[in-house]
Amino acid sequence: MRDLNPGGGRWAAACLFLLLLPLVAGCALYGGVMPQVPSGAPLARVADVPFYPQDEYQCGPAALAMALTWSGLPVLPEELTASVYTPARKGSLQPDMITAARRRGRMAYPIHGADRLAAEVGASIPVVVLQNLGLSWYPVYHYAVVTGLDHEAGEVLLNSGLTRSKRTPWRVFENTWGPDFWGLVVLPPDRMPATVTEKEWLDGAVGLERAGQARSALVAYLAATNRWPASRDAWIGLGNARYSLDDKPGAAEAFRRAAEADPQSGIAFNNLAFVLGELGRMDEAVAAAKKAVSLGGPHAEDFRKTLSDLER
Repeated sequence: MRDLNPGGGRWAAACLFLLLLPLVAGCALYGGVMPQVPSGAPLARVADVPFYPQDEYQCGPAALAMALTWSGLPVLPEELTASVYTPARKGSLQPDMITAARRRGRMAYPIHGADRLAAEVGASIPVVVLQNLGLSWYPVYHYAVVTGLDHEAGEVLLNSGLTRSKRTPWRVFENTWGPDFWGLVVLPPDRMPATVTEKEWLDGAVGLERAGQARSALVAYLAATNRWPASRDAWIGLGNARYSLDDKPGAAEAFRRAAEADPQSGIAFNNLAFVLGELGRMDEAVAAAKKAVSLGGPHAEDFRKTLSDLER
């Protein structure tokens, strides 16, 4: 695949990534009070979540396999061990769990906080959680999958260890889940979480691209443009994904929509100019490149080079 900026590297995709720095969500202790699911139902359960017993130190592969299989991508824990289990640590790191899901074309969407957990489970989406079953000074980390919330009993339902739908009092769960209150939702790239935000979704789409899953990234960007049609970043991401799949007319249309969404975006106009040039639409390409140059900004030199190459 050729770069969108000849001789300048894939700066367009890099700029998109820089625009999508991950959100760091602050989380408050809930003091033992379980947050209500949005529907107000006393019992919320996620159907059809498979159960894989978690052997010693293998809770990461088992939890991720449950989430992936529920999402429609059947996989066994042993198929994930090599990619998520770190023998030296006798466990699995969160970034490895996320990367493994993305390498299989799934949207790995981290969440933080009990309210978001309740909203996802209330929307029939399971959530992988990381608990500390030890002490603060001697942690024993463990992955489980939240499959339900029973508000009348004040209990969380977990696929954990050797037990399916293990019932745990909310206060106990909260104490083992905090202080980070981290969770992971694994979904097909065309299905958004209940608590989706534009920034986090696009960051996940970029993650799919970086994992080499261009087609899944394309689906995620299409979902983003449908959800947020005025999002410049969603259209730029879609343009990059289409270009990487050799759909140049589609890429040009996406970059045009990005420029319409943000007429002050030099990146959108520059990318549009480059693709129009490859399509042989030189008058339109030069006009777009001149617009990018006039807007300037930190990538002004790249814009001028695009214009110079087109004029030659």
